[in-house]
Amino acid sequence: MIVWINGTHGVGKTTTAALVQQKLPGSRVLDAEKVGATLMSITPGLPETDNFQHWAPWRPLVVETARRVVDYTGGVLVMPMTVLVEEYWREISAGLAEYSIPLRHFVLHANRETLRSRIMNDTTLGPSAFRLGYLTDYEEAAGTWLHREAEVVDTTALAPVVVAELIARAVIAT
Repeated sequence: MIVWINGTHGVGKTTTAALVQQKLPGSRVLDAEKVGATLMSITPGLPETDNFQHWAPWRPLVVETARRVVDYTGGVLVMPMTVLVEEYWREISAGLAEYSIPLRHFVLHANRETLRSRIMNDTTLGPSAFRLGYLTDYEEAAGTWLHREAEVVDTTALAPVVVAELIARAVIAT
């Protein structure tokens, strides 16, 4: 099974994924951003883009990497990754379905003020114009398709450990 933790930058996906992994015995975390980092390291570089998700190879490579890991290790694979383009999500979820890999898709949500505060006060990454730049894209995706395609967890007033517990309980209950 794959537990995909989606949401905009700064909402707490990476922190939550690590905590969910601790609550699901035998689970592992795979950050699909590492697939993007691999593509970014190709020299000479791939065509210029502001987001590696726009490169056509990224999506099938994420599917294939996840499939191979699940086949090799079994158990649950927790994947924290922002995907705000519906076409890209459909490609990833359909690719996983082709391999009959069960998928639970969670979206971590917080209101704009909370997200801005988290991004501006991030003690690890520091303030980030890049991450702030995705708030509108997230709101548009949330209002048109994303919240319909996932189990939404409003993290505005919840500690990451509570969010992780909610997700882990939902996964265990299936």
